[in-house]
Amino acid sequence: MLFQVGGQGDRPTFFEMAAAQQLPASLRAALTYSIGVLALRRPFLHKVLDYEDEFFAMLMLVLETHSLRTTDASFAESLYGLRRRSVQLKIKNDNVRLIKGEKSQPSGLEKRQRILSVVFLVVLPYFKSKLNSVYNREREARLQASLWGNDDETFEGTSYFDGTEASPVPSRTSDTQVTVRARLRKKVQKLVFACYPFLHAGVEGLSFSYQLLYLLDATGFYSLGLHALGIHVCRATGQELVI
Repeated sequence: MLFQVGGQGDRPTFFEMAAAQQLPASLRAALTYSIGVLALRRPFLHKVLDYEDEFFAMLMLVLETHSLRTTDASFAESLYGLRRRSVQLKIKNDNVRLIKGEKSQPSGLEKRQRILSVVFLVVLPYFKSKLNSVYNREREARLQASLWGNDDETFEGTSYFDGTEASPVPSRTSDTQVTVRARLRKKVQKLVFACYPFLHAGVEGLSFSYQLLYLLDATGFYSLGLHALGIHVCRATGQELVI
């Protein structure tokens, strides 16, 4: 069995797909570092770093929406000369091509596929980043508690989502609301801490499986998201690149 390393046909190589997948993470790291350097001279930029997940999600939302609307590809895929094709449309075009005996230009994505592509490219990574942040903070809190011998009550006054501490409220009603909110937040944090490792391992395992099968030329889908949406990633034609 041969690995797919060549650049023949309209099927992208494994390395092209991997590079396109890793580009958003590299872009985020570069932007975070640049803003951190600029924040030394412009302190107001620290607000951007405080809401790093939201800032990057909004940026990618604009880029991905524009790219999918104009090129039928994600922002990273368009930079590598790749295009997204609906599997059903591709099969229909192949049948028409065989019947007519001529090459027809493949159609683009459906509106539903564009919207769901944005969800998979922007919304799901955003929630994954937030869950990872909550998990890391809960893990650090438990590590500190185990090192210093503190109970969970030490961290009840700290909000993992806004970084503020609960202040004493004289009103009995307000005090009750704060207590209920703190308990609910604590339960959510415990649930995330218990379930996130298994969820993360499952997602990473599926991702690795799809990438391995794609490398071995056993499937045309590079990821579970593309398979669920019924989308193949292909190389753009010369005419599409000119346009």
